Amino acid sequence: MDQGTVLSLIQEGLWTIILVSAPPLTLGLIAGLVMSIFQTVTSIQEPTLAFIPKILAVLLSLVAFGPFMLGQLIFFFTLIQDSFMTFVHPRI
Repeated sequence: MDQGTVLSLIQEGLWTIILVSAPPLTLGLIAGLVMSIFQTVTSIQEPTLAFIPKILAVLLSLVAFGPFMLGQLIFFFTLIQDSFMTFVHPRI
C-alpha cells in the first residue's frame, strides 16, 4: 500500500465524516441560535431551555437525513471493503 492510497483513504474518510455529521450539527446550531435569540428577546435566562429544541432538531435531522447519511456510510464501507485486499496484500 503506497502513500497515495493512504492519503486518498484518509481524505475520503474525512469527507464522509463531514457529510454525515453536517445535517445534525447544522440544524442543532440553528435551533440553538433561534433559542438564544428567543431567550434574549424575552429576558428568560434559563440555560436548560435550549436543550430540548436542540435535541428535537437533531432527532428530526436524523429522521430526515438518515437515508442520505446511511448511503454515505455504506459507500465508504464498500470503498474500504472493495480495496481491502490491497491493504493487507502488498503488490509484488
